[in-house]
Amino acid sequence: MELQQLRYVVEVAETLSFTRAAERCFVTQSALSHQIASLERELGRRLFARSSRHVRLTESGQAFVAHARRALRSADQAKEDAAAVDGVVEGTLRIGVIPTVTAIDLPAVLVAYRGAYPLVRVELQVGNSDVLARRLRNDELDIALLGLREGVDPEGVESRVLSRDPLVAVFPRGHELADAESIALDDVAGMTFADFPTATSGRAQSDGAFAAAGLTRDVAFEADSATLILGLVEAGLAVTLLTPGTVDRSGFDVVTVEVRGGPVRLEYLAWDAAAPRNVARAFIAVTEVAHSA
Repeated sequence: MELQQLRYVVEVAETLSFTRAAERCFVTQSALSHQIASLERELGRRLFARSSRHVRLTESGQAFVAHARRALRSADQAKEDAAAVDGVVEGTLRIGVIPTVTAIDLPAVLVAYRGAYPLVRVELQVGNSDVLARRLRNDELDIALLGLREGVDPEGVESRVLSRDPLVAVFPRGHELADAESIALDDVAGMTFADFPTATSGRAQSDGAFAAAGLTRDVAFEADSATLILGLVEAGLAVTLLTPGTVDRSGFDVVTVEVRGGPVRLEYLAWDAAAPRNVARAFIAVTEVAHSA
C-alpha cells in the first residue's frame, strides 16, 4: 500500500469520478484506475461500486477513506514539520469560501499569503457554509470562510468573527419601497422573494428572522448564486435580503433599504480546532493582519 494509492482513493471519493480524480492528480485515468484496482486486490475488497454512469463508495470504501485521509494528513504534516524546523512553510492549503464573502478582500489576502509563503500551493473551493463546515470537520479543508445567522456558531471547529452585517432589503429601481429610509419585515412579508435554497445557512438568516416575527413569506425563486438572485431582483421579478457588501460589489442596478429588526449575518474564519496545520496557521496570521488594516 502506497501513499499515492491513498491519494487516488481520496480524490475519487471526493469527486465520485475517476476522470475528474485523474485530472486533479495529473495522471491518466487508466493509471489511476490501475492503482486503485491493485489496492483493492491487496485489501481483498472493493472500495468503489462502478457502473457506466455512476461511482459510489462501498461500505468498506467509506471506512477505508476515513483512515486514508488521516494517513495522508499525517504524512503531509510530517513533511511540513520537518521543513518548519528550518523556518520554511510548505504544503497545500485547502480553503473553502462562501460566494458572498465580504469581510476581507480574499484575492488581496491570497496575494499577500503567496508572497510570504511561495512554497505553499493554495486550493480554493466555493460552497455554502453548511457544506464547508462539514468538509472542515472531515479534514477535507484547512480553512473555511463561513456566513451564519446571528446566534448560530460554527460547530466542531475553531473560529473567529470577521464581521457582523445586518441584511438589507434589495428592490428593483422604481419599486414602491425603494425610496424608504427604512422598512420593517412585515412591509415586505407579502412580496415575492428570491433567496438561497431551503435549509442552507444563507437562507436560514432570513427564514429565522421572519419566523421570529411570526411572519411567512413566498420564496418563489431559489438559487445558490447571489448573482442570479440579484438579477431576478433587477428584472423586477422578486425582492430579497442580502448583506450590503454583496450588493455593493455586484454592479446590479438595484436599491437597498435598511430593515428594522431584520436578520444579521456573521462572517467567520474557521479552522481545525484540534491541530491546525502550519499552512493554516500562517494563513490565519496573514488574514488577521489584513483584517486589522
